[in-house]
Amino acid sequence: MTSKRVGFVGLGLMGAPMASNIAGAGWNVTAWNRSDTVFEDLSGVRRAASVAELRNENTIIFMLPDLPFIEEAATELLESWRNDPPDPGTAVVIMSSVSPTAVRLFGETVHQASGGNATVVDAPVSGGTSGAQSGSLAIMVGATESQFEALEPLLGTMGTTVRRMGPLGSGSLAKACNQLIVGTTTAALAEAAELAERSGMDVVALYEVLSGGLAGSRVLDNVGPRLAAKDYAPTGPAKFMHKDLGFVLTSAEAVGSAVPMASAAIDLYDELKRQGLGDQDLAVVRQAIANLSVAAAASNSN
Repeated sequence: MTSKRVGFVGLGLMGAPMASNIAGAGWNVTAWNRSDTVFEDLSGVRRAASVAELRNENTIIFMLPDLPFIEEAATELLESWRNDPPDPGTAVVIMSSVSPTAVRLFGETVHQASGGNATVVDAPVSGGTSGAQSGSLAIMVGATESQFEALEPLLGTMGTTVRRMGPLGSGSLAKACNQLIVGTTTAALAEAAELAERSGMDVVALYEVLSGGLAGSRVLDNVGPRLAAKDYAPTGPAKFMHKDLGFVLTSAEAVGSAVPMASAAIDLYDELKRQGLGDQDLAVVRQAIANLSVAAAASNSN
């Protein structure tokens, strides 16, 4: 990558601080977002009038909720490339949590639309909004070795752990595994909190002692305080966990791998969505369990 130029699509809770960190590292960032208001508090990032305006950037990063949103946003860009292909070596980097299978198909679409000059790399992230703000994300990359080497300096402006996991789709599979662990661990912590509190135990004290033993984890450190305080202000909508666990199930089915924990967790997060809690923070799984507890108690009393 000879030029420190990058396009960025999607300046949400994660995307805005990620773009800001890229700009802060000395890169020329041009970004598109559906809402313009985010640019008022985002210094060093130039606003693009459309995604197609980014067609000549060396690298274009997409950070939108899911691949269908990315495909829609990229429609005019790909049409532009069909009429006038981009420079060879152009990279489209998908940093959202998406289906491993679907991102490979999107890679074929981009390859064809660009006359073979643009390639797709999947590089989903973990670390939440705090990691995005501090530039300490874990970034899981699906790319060839040469693609990874070219992109590593850019990705290093956003994350402290940047690893190539294999070819296209591997990054998304690694993120699915990450979400399997985060989703089930958060649910287990929420379940323990409800059990403890209903038994008269102090949840904060429980989490403090758990953190000093084998049950301690980064999930407990990061999500535990919100679970204990019943603070469900969104740092990332809980409904996305349901989506990501769906990727675990489809990936497991493709290779014949049993995933009993993922199967149980996706049912719980589906119930969370049915309760209308999907737009709140992941920690709201505790409220979903509390609601199930109330329903179970009422059923037992009848």
